Amino acid sequence: MANNSSLVGGGFLPRQINDRVIIVQILVMIFLSINLLLVMTFFKKECFYTSARYILFAVTLLSDSLLLFMSDILLIFTYFEFTLQVWLCVIVCVVPLLYIVVTPVTLTAMTLERYVAICMPLRHGELCSTRNTMHSILIIHGLSSVPCIVVLCTLFASASLSFYKQHNVCSVEIFSLYRWQDHIRSAVHQLYFLIMCIIIVFSYVKIMKVARAASGEDKNSTWKGLRTVLLHGFQLLLCLIQLWCPFIEAAVRQIDFMLFVQVKYFNYIMFSLAPRCLSPLIYGLRDETFFHALKNYVSFGWYKRNI
Repeated sequence: MANNSSLVGGGFLPRQINDRVIIVQILVMIFLSINLLLVMTFFKKECFYTSARYILFAVTLLSDSLLLFMSDILLIFTYFEFTLQVWLCVIVCVVPLLYIVVTPVTLTAMTLERYVAICMPLRHGELCSTRNTMHSILIIHGLSSVPCIVVLCTLFASASLSFYKQHNVCSVEIFSLYRWQDHIRSAVHQLYFLIMCIIIVFSYVKIMKVARAASGEDKNSTWKGLRTVLLHGFQLLLCLIQLWCPFIEAAVRQIDFMLFVQVKYFNYIMFSLAPRCLSPLIYGLRDETFFHALKNYVSFGWYKRNI
């Protein structure tokens, strides 16, 4: 264990880094490195940034990377009890509040793209053109900003001006001053959960019908698309459970603080880090075109370093 210092209320207090913090830092660095490698591969071939499925995949990688980076900073702030003025903390927390929703909404859009590709192949080029995909990215961020705006509005409506000048440990929990704020936030997230689940189930059922009716190479392609939708569904479920984690943690904290720490650590690993490692698996390794491009890019980079 290494000794470190944290700034609390203008002074320094010694604090040791435990094994859990080290494990989280290692996992975050690994996932960020993999995502960076995949993003660099994405820009190496024109067929990737002119295809809807790969563009949305890149959006997922970038949003996951930004969320991992910012959430890790907040985790370090919380662990070392590093305090900020509340107004500055609000600005810092806007990014994780937004991008915690961007990923599941993007996954839903990717599922719809697979539905159009398999169930409406003749209209896929029209509906999933590069221009429409760029518009969909704006729509995704617009829809994802609604829960963040709701949280900020409830905070602005309930907090006095003096509250923003206070020094506090920066975390999203400071946004909830009253129980009714948690209820509103929970209602918005549950509405999003319901809508996205309906879209996933609808797409799965439709693709299943096409898979049963297809034959030959079309059947293999359709079943592969069906497995992709299933993986999206599992990844989306983990992301949506993450939206409920703050409410679970708040309830556990009132019972036992040590149990709250353990639950918070488990939730971060299971529902924040784990879903972010599935995106590289679904499109980075399972997709033959992207996998070959990644393999060639890594091999070429290794060759350049060794000549």
